[in-house]
Amino acid sequence: MTERRRRRLPRDVREQEIIDAAVGVFSKRGYRAAVVDEIADLAGISKPMVYLYLGSKEGLFIACVRRESQRLAAAFREAAQAGDSPEQRLWAGLGAFFAFVAEHRDSWTVLHRQAPEQSETIAGELATARRSVMAEVNGLVRDGISAGGEADRLGEQEADFVAHALVGAADALTDWMDRHPGEPPERVTVRLMNVMWVGMRNVLDGEVWVPPEHGT
Repeated sequence: MTERRRRRLPRDVREQEIIDAAVGVFSKRGYRAAVVDEIADLAGISKPMVYLYLGSKEGLFIACVRRESQRLAAAFREAAQAGDSPEQRLWAGLGAFFAFVAEHRDSWTVLHRQAPEQSETIAGELATARRSVMAEVNGLVRDGISAGGEADRLGEQEADFVAHALVGAADALTDWMDRHPGEPPERVTVRLMNVMWVGMRNVLDGEVWVPPEHGT
């Protein structure tokens, strides 16, 4: 540790090392039980230096949320740029999302379990990240509706509804993945696409469910 503390690193590199350590500690301990001393020790830096770089424990947690949420959104966005159709791009984006969750469990624990219980500032960071992903999904769904020739009939509100349902389902399925660790991200993506995208395609083809009449 002494040797690590002697190293002189560029500020941005040092900050990333601190955030790396903090993500692991916050994931393991939770925000309230985590102590900056442990984070500083893992990062090979003194506790006062952690505060000098990131201001406070909350500032450190916000830095974790901001970096990991941006990484997740970027993974989805970059993957979704591939493919020749909205269906293929959505498949690639959702696959990247579930792969991120599977490969970066500490990051997802901070984002999904720790961050929602914290301050309005932290919640705002999460909301910004969610809007970024939602905009990507919404665009893909709108493209799919347009490709099906139903843009006028279904329109913006239907696309927004499906996008929210998809993102909500993806969030919820990460808990399901915890209980089924043997299920690969690719398989989770296939199952979600079968439920959501195939269902939307049936709607585009005119097949809709209607509730039974009262009393029947």
